[in-house]
Amino acid sequence: MATAKKKSEIPAEQLSQYNKLIASIPEIERKGDTVPYTSLNGNMFSYLYNDGTMGLRLAEKDREDFLKKHKATLMQAYGVVQKEYVAVPEKVLADAKEMKKYLKLSFEYVKTLKPKATKKAGKKK
Repeated sequence: MATAKKKSEIPAEQLSQYNKLIASIPEIERKGDTVPYTSLNGNMFSYLYNDGTMGLRLAEKDREDFLKKHKATLMQAYGVVQKEYVAVPEKVLADAKEMKKYLKLSFEYVKTLKPKATKKAGKKK
């Protein structure tokens, strides 16, 4: 029996901003249906939480700079503080030029991480 795809609860405005941001850097592919995200070599580096908050993974120096400059906090999702992720404030997410800079930093950072085995890799269909 086929199951209906779960519809995303993310606010349309933030989803649109996130999609435009990801599309601004052709090397980055948006993944996920209900939870949009980006990853490279099995390492996730951005995602949009169901309340519309974007989590962005940054290297320590870039993370500290972002937190200070934008008076932001570390990302909290599902009751867990994600130490490498910043919670992107709405007004910053709406600033395409500023966000593109940080997304590029995030992408460069994730390139330095050790590849992870993905769940799909060992699965047989």
